Amino acid sequence: MAVLDQLEPQSVFRFFEELSAIPHGSGNTGAISDWCVAFARERGLEVHQDELHNVIIIKEATPGHEAAEPLILQGHLDMVCEKTADCAKDMSREGLDLVVDGDTVYAKGTTLGGDDGIAVAIALALLDDDSLVHPRLEAVFTTEEEVGMDGVRGLDVSPLKGRTLLNLDSEAEGVFTVSCAGGSRAACVLPVTRAPYDGACLRVAVSGLTGGHSGSEINKGRANADMLLGRLLEAAAAAGELRLVHAQGGLKDNAIPVAAEAVMAVADAGAARTAMEQLGEALKREYHVTEPGLTVVVTDAAAEEVPMDQVSTDRALCLLSCAPNGIQAMSMDLPGLVQTSLNLGILETETDSMTATFCVRSSVSSQKEMLHSRLKRLAEQMDGELRVTGDYPAWEYRADSPLRERMVELFREQYGKEPQVEAIHAGLECGILAGKLPGLDCVSIGPDLTEIHTPRERMHIASVQRVWRFVTELVRRSA
Repeated sequence: MAVLDQLEPQSVFRFFEELSAIPHGSGNTGAISDWCVAFARERGLEVHQDELHNVIIIKEATPGHEAAEPLILQGHLDMVCEKTADCAKDMSREGLDLVVDGDTVYAKGTTLGGDDGIAVAIALALLDDDSLVHPRLEAVFTTEEEVGMDGVRGLDVSPLKGRTLLNLDSEAEGVFTVSCAGGSRAACVLPVTRAPYDGACLRVAVSGLTGGHSGSEINKGRANADMLLGRLLEAAAAAGELRLVHAQGGLKDNAIPVAAEAVMAVADAGAARTAMEQLGEALKREYHVTEPGLTVVVTDAAAEEVPMDQVSTDRALCLLSCAPNGIQAMSMDLPGLVQTSLNLGILETETDSMTATFCVRSSVSSQKEMLHSRLKRLAEQMDGELRVTGDYPAWEYRADSPLRERMVELFREQYGKEPQVEAIHAGLECGILAGKLPGLDCVSIGPDLTEIHTPRERMHIASVQRVWRFVTELVRRSA
């Protein structure tokens, strides 16, 4: 039985529930892409699908409105797959378990994927409504947005005639996003050499952190589990000789990691344990406001493999102690806007290497390159290397925007107040699309989504209703 069938607008929530039943994490979008294609073919709509699973669906204008400027509706098909520690769901094979709780929808034990499933659902509902007077509608559903925007990079835009685009990948109702940071994925890879070491083994684990989006929530003072792990290892090393066996933490470069752990061999287990436990208590005091669930646990461990030698251990601890992380610069043009930041989102250890993967963001390209240079220098000083992938440009503010003006006027009418027009410190595909579609006029909006990229994610029903009313009227006025 459908869970959302009593919610309005029924068409939006029906499509959202249907797509939620299809696994669609980043790298696993084939099925949901095919579902979108089937939707278009069942309705006789023009559809284009590529090898990256991007989908473009086109619905010609209502008769008599063919001269209107086409309107592009855009969102992405992939979601961030995170789950609670006790959730046994295989998100690569199983759909989500949706729950209605008062005015919100969430997924039991997992992320909801409202980012950006609600965009897909709204666009499909618009395409499905034959009573709505509309211009030519061009729905663009991209893939791999959450892991470097590879889908939109490879998108063939030749079927698109429009140069006016409504992006539906924002998470705060009443906020019109008109500019965003550029970004990249930067991986520092260090070589690891291993050698036998006669010492007691300990495991240290930091967990219970709040986490969140590494762009929109980087300014909330939340702790990064990978960086805290580095501090704990430094404390243990200061208490006596130490050889690192492995360290790991985080699953996505664009999510602030909530847990990390390391195994080490030490000369003095008692001293190392005491040092880390004492620092753990200090960390709880440091982060008592933003991280009330912070937990540091030190336990005995078995050596699962030969420890790193002294040089490799020193390299690993240097990287975790000295790498920049968090806010690097605030905007001087837009008060309160983070201009440049980076997030150590994934820490991995292999037999012969350690990799720390950062999400780098900046609305100023020179500062993004500055961070690349800093990370490159740091890695090279330790005989490592920096690998930059998924580099995408910033979406620059457009002073003359007929779409923004039309939307502001409509918002005043429907809400009785002014919308908030702002730039954000997060990646949107608008920058890449603007490069592919010269002269693109673009605004990003969306309903209220809270705690995205975490299992606490919630989508607010009344907000979806209001945004749907706004978008349908915008479509009518665009015809």
